[in-house]
Amino acid sequence: MSGTFMAAEIASQPGFWREAAALASANSDLLPPPGARVAIVGCGTSWFIGQAYAVLRESAGLGETDAFAASEFPSARGYDHVVALTRSGTTTEVHALLAKLRGKTPTIAITGVPREIEAAADTIVDLSVVDERSVVQTRFATTALAMLRAHLGEDLTAVADQAERVLAEPLPDELVTAEQFSFLGTGWSVGIANEAALKFREACLLWTESYPAWDYRHGPISISEPGRVTWMFGQAPEGLAGDVARAGGLFVESGLDPLADLVRAQRVAGAIAARKGLDPDNPRSLTRSVVLT
Repeated sequence: MSGTFMAAEIASQPGFWREAAALASANSDLLPPPGARVAIVGCGTSWFIGQAYAVLRESAGLGETDAFAASEFPSARGYDHVVALTRSGTTTEVHALLAKLRGKTPTIAITGVPREIEAAADTIVDLSVVDERSVVQTRFATTALAMLRAHLGEDLTAVADQAERVLAEPLPDELVTAEQFSFLGTGWSVGIANEAALKFREACLLWTESYPAWDYRHGPISISEPGRVTWMFGQAPEGLAGDVARAGGLFVESGLDPLADLVRAQRVAGAIAARKGLDPDNPRSLTRSVVLT
């Protein structure tokens, strides 16, 4: 993967996360205030990052928060703010939703290309500093989440330190050569698990699935066997590692903050792409933004 835009963008993440507090401070008046009822919407990676943010914000006691795929927003439900997360600012489903909400609900767009969406949203949070050249999203999405976590009152310094260590460590062969991955999470890390699975499907065309960890034993564990990986983001439910081992699969649990562990997953996806001779910057059948005409 070395020499790709994706590799460089993955490696840049800890540095940008260290700026999360400054980004949150600079945009504090633009982001949803405590107590507001908020929906966050997006497509693909942006939706999954939104899932993580929604759980974190609501768990922090800062207000009811829901996450939706932009195409599935419940129009009859009322919110104080709708936040659209969109790297390119051009996604068709996001623009269609913002048009429906115009004059009815205040909207905020967090984007890497403000000019593409500034006329559609009421408020713009400019994250162009972390816009990317690879089709596969990494640092834009994670830095957006780091900023949002900082806005909730978290200190991301230790998380950035963990990610830096992850970048310096060699990747185990048993991960780079695995044939299938199931990613698991609990609470906010379910969104991270969903995002990790998407990264593998995009970057290296590998069979991946994602589930809430407690639900994994309700059927999906049946696919666990030698050569397949069950990867836990955060703390696993008691006994789950043993269940996977008895099925013959490899259970991975790092003890890292899930956002830092996502960096490791990104690296593995890139390494598998390199092993398979794929270009992770230009995945099959994908473009930087889905614009429907």
